[in-house]
Amino acid sequence: MTVIPRESDVHPEHPGMKAARAWLAGAPKRLLIDGEWVAARSGRTIAVLNPATEEELALIAEGDKADVDAAVAAARRALEAPNWKGISPHARTRVLLAIADAIERHKDELSALESLDNGMPSWFSAAALGACVDAFRYYAGWPSKIHGTTNPTDAAQFIYTLREPVGVCGQINPWNVPLLLVALKIAPPLACGNTVVLKPSELASLTSLRIAELAQETGLLPPGVLNIVTGYGPTVGAAMTEHPDIDKVSFTGSTAVGRSILLASAGNFKRVTLELGGKTPNIIFPDADMEKAVLAAVNGFTRNSGQICSAGSRLFVHESIHDEVAQEVSRIAATLKVGSPFEADTKLGPVISARQRERVMGYVDAGNADGANLMTGGCQLGNQGYYIAPTVFSGVKNRMKIAREEIFGPVLSIIPFKDEEDAVFQGNDTPYGLAAGIWTRDIGRAHKMARAIRAGRVWINTFGETDPVMPFGGFKQSGIGREFGIDSVMAYTETKSVHVRF
Repeated sequence: MTVIPRESDVHPEHPGMKAARAWLAGAPKRLLIDGEWVAARSGRTIAVLNPATEEELALIAEGDKADVDAAVAAARRALEAPNWKGISPHARTRVLLAIADAIERHKDELSALESLDNGMPSWFSAAALGACVDAFRYYAGWPSKIHGTTNPTDAAQFIYTLREPVGVCGQINPWNVPLLLVALKIAPPLACGNTVVLKPSELASLTSLRIAELAQETGLLPPGVLNIVTGYGPTVGAAMTEHPDIDKVSFTGSTAVGRSILLASAGNFKRVTLELGGKTPNIIFPDADMEKAVLAAVNGFTRNSGQICSAGSRLFVHESIHDEVAQEVSRIAATLKVGSPFEADTKLGPVISARQRERVMGYVDAGNADGANLMTGGCQLGNQGYYIAPTVFSGVKNRMKIAREEIFGPVLSIIPFKDEEDAVFQGNDTPYGLAAGIWTRDIGRAHKMARAIRAGRVWINTFGETDPVMPFGGFKQSGIGREFGIDSVMAYTETKSVHVRF
């Protein structure tokens, strides 16, 4: 493995670097409130660090409760304004398509900006950018298809339903894949006629701010429809979840924070969508296409340096092939290049921060202490940047800490199982239920397992693929509600029943 620790090693020919650098060189990035870019009322800023080099990239505004109050007031006014509430669904479609086109025109700049801010390899940020554009275009098709119903009754009356916007939506995003998640937090609520106050993570806000700029530059969004307040969770996030004039909160992040958001939202009975943590079981049976299953298993825990809520961090392997699979997974993982996000052959960039690196290394220590077999990795890399070697433990017991808790780093636990029943029992023996993978050539077994595993998304003979049409969300402590597909449309609308007596 190689680590490229300094940004001076970044290839200058990356097509978006010049534009990204030019944007970063400007003044501190401000808040978007009521159609205007404004400084935080406190005047404070937050330094944004490049996780690959630990160098300062930019300053962003440190918002607080006063800024949230102003943004929510603007969003409430915009919600009722004729130039948003009164427009046709076709006009909403044109708004979202224009934003998608603007993002696509700046795709190289945004991809470079995401890799600088988040540390993900440039090939991964380019894929996230494509998914962002797809999501905006997918939801652009929905405004003219949000139908009510006419309900059968007797001839003396008429009963029908309408689907109306929930209202002002407080959207709270994590730092792991901002480019994709900003689309998921903006496009569905706007498609349904809501207004948005978005809080990106203070660790990775830059692409969200740049996309908001591009959205404003289309000239199609009335003031207050989209607002961005950057800042810390205990101030901005808490102010949003407690705010009496926010009608819905959507949060993507850890289960612990999701629990606090659920409690804080009870004051005015906010509608809540929570996409939370995971400890995904990825199950390999002896009859699987072993080459594909092993490669997918490696990608499943190393993609984005393991900072994916549905990462395949628990690899269940039939006991008859456990040692063979463990050896091959470890061999491949050990060959992956860890280094500069802008090197074409880099597979893993840094984790997001020094704090996250220490957290992940704490789990590595726990795995060693609990007696798991360290096959490869288990160490930090380089003297600059937050790099961790892809780490594989075999012979893990499902009760061990590394198998129970979400690590959010490139650490894999390989766990043997005896038969289908044992795979289901161990796979479900977790407080989480976000996703699962099943590898087998037996189609009957595949469908039986898919029904038995308690997870919101199940992949069969593939892992980690996504599509805007496919709902995503978790069972148990992995969340409440679903995003993507028609489920997002349902989440951002309320049903109104109308009864007419002739």
